[in-house]
Amino acid sequence: MTKTILVVDDQDELRLLISLSLQSLGRIVEAANAEQALARFAEARPDLVMLDIWLGPGPSGLDVCAELRRDPRNAGTRIVLLSACGQQSDIAAGMAAGADLYLVKPFSPTELLAAVSDLVA
Repeated sequence: MTKTILVVDDQDELRLLISLSLQSLGRIVEAANAEQALARFAEARPDLVMLDIWLGPGPSGLDVCAELRRDPRNAGTRIVLLSACGQQSDIAAGMAAGADLYLVKPFSPTELLAAVSDLVA
């Protein structure tokens, strides 16, 4: 069965890089902000969400992650947070919001694919 991956990032270039890096794992759905992310999540019911923490004005990736985790039906969905902030407190906040994995930018496409492959296996 084909896996569905939702890629959420407000930067078009980074969203494209992540999507291309992960396209071998399944079908890619994209969103540029929190509102789009929640709408696309409801439509696609993805197996994996790649979620940037900083999504510009409005709710953050942490907010989206926490909102998704509040619904027990989403328990099987894996969430990976992406951020340029790599302090221990940042990582702890991401994990507390319900992330399965927290990746610090920058990362290579190879590192990204290796890190998330196990989550969708």
